[in-house]
Amino acid sequence: MSATGGDGTMRESRLSYLWGPLSRFGLAAALIVCLLDQAAKLWLRFSFDLGARGVVPLTPFLDLVLTWNKGISYGLFQQDGPYGQWALLVFKALAVALLWIWMARVTTRLSALSLGLIIGGAVGNSIDRVAYGAVADFLHFHVTTATWSFSWYVFNLADVAIVVGVIGLLYESLLGDHAAKAPRSGT
Repeated sequence: MSATGGDGTMRESRLSYLWGPLSRFGLAAALIVCLLDQAAKLWLRFSFDLGARGVVPLTPFLDLVLTWNKGISYGLFQQDGPYGQWALLVFKALAVALLWIWMARVTTRLSALSLGLIIGGAVGNSIDRVAYGAVADFLHFHVTTATWSFSWYVFNLADVAIVVGVIGLLYESLLGDHAAKAPRSGT
């Protein structure tokens, strides 16, 4: 059978689950996030030698400090053994696959960008987990006053991309249709 007849249509249908009109855009976002995340981690660990420097204040509310997260977000589900680490990797691989299939179906650039940010962040953190058995985190946000203090967990650029991606998806699902359908003034 030819690639355009019978069997070709079935193949195209299968591929539509994996590739859509905005997949290239989402993939570009994912690759950029993953590369920036890995470049920052490698530079901070090996060129800047953040591990040996300890806490490096950047601003009164943001420090650089190297920590290793053996769990998932916010340090939940810490896994010291190899089986737990592999279970987290399998979970992430399934999540990335489902996000990729979702991205093949989206119709807006914001959704594709948001899913690409989440995928790129997940892959960036997964690379750490495979290479080091834990995720390298290095940004510590905190606020301290005379009467009050707040300390956020230590995170990395992949985590930032994931959060921004989730915010983009929430915006699109909650306000995206309303903004697109809102009457324009003066028309």
